[in-house]
Amino acid sequence: MARYLVTGGAGFIGSHLAERLLKDGHSVTVIDNCATGRLANVAHLRGHSKFNLCVESVRNEMVLDRLVCDCDVIFHLAASVGVKLIVEKPIDVIETNVLGTTMVLNLARRYLKSVYIASTSEIYGKSEQVPFNEDSDRLLGSTTKSRWCYSSSKAIDEFLALAYFKEHNLKIVIGRFFNTIGPRQTGQYGMVAPRFVQAALAGRPVEVYGDGNQSRCFLDVDDAVEAIVRLMDHPKSGGQVFNVGSSREISINDLAKKIIELAGSKSALVRIPYEQAYEPGFEDMRRRVPDVSKLKKWVNFEPRYTLEDTLGKIIAYYHIHP
Repeated sequence: MARYLVTGGAGFIGSHLAERLLKDGHSVTVIDNCATGRLANVAHLRGHSKFNLCVESVRNEMVLDRLVCDCDVIFHLAASVGVKLIVEKPIDVIETNVLGTTMVLNLARRYLKSVYIASTSEIYGKSEQVPFNEDSDRLLGSTTKSRWCYSSSKAIDEFLALAYFKEHNLKIVIGRFFNTIGPRQTGQYGMVAPRFVQAALAGRPVEVYGDGNQSRCFLDVDDAVEAIVRLMDHPKSGGQVFNVGSSREISINDLAKKIIELAGSKSALVRIPYEQAYEPGFEDMRRRVPDVSKLKKWVNFEPRYTLEDTLGKIIAYYHIHP
């Protein structure tokens, strides 16, 4: 059995990953400063004999050094996420993403540890050449648009990670998450599915930003975890980049209508201009569709859950945790 370190492990994806690794019999240490993660996400794990929690930033070198030394594999998920947070706190986004990843990679090199780097579909920017494959060109807006600082910071993470693979022969695997959803995800930072579900269950208007015709592909968090565990277990995945997502595309308008229906809600659907929801001049991508053929080829990955399955799980979660 292996010893895993999960940075950002009290977050949405991180907590599900920690749960899965423990279920498989491994030892898991989570480090999270709880800036966007929540202790409640891992409360049910804290009595487990193979689970350890450290409430600290990954930028604390003294603490992280000890944790990296004591693990076998690092899943680096710690990052500032969510469009709302990106727009409101760009300094925190850039520093957390770039400096945190630099710290993790430097210590991984020191102790020769394997690392999974969580990246994002935001890498592709506002390109319209869908579906995006891992070698697709990127198209970003001006640096005056804070919307694109997250994409740029994660691109630096990827460049740095691949450089560590090339120069130090570390096993580094990069996974670009596409709209991962499920229980425990918060709508506080603009995540669309939990925000819609919470509004529908409360009978409030479901607010769609923009015209609602922008489309996304949603993947269940348990499927995302399955994919990245398989990638890290693969003996030849080092130095590779993978899209981690679903190829089923749905407009945000249709997603809102589906959630209202599944929740048995009478909520109205209202549209809010981007400049009112975020900031003047906000830019969004119209379609975000991954080419997942590489993921399927390498680890034989197919999603187990339909969008309806996952939305049902989110609705059930928020019935219990309003």
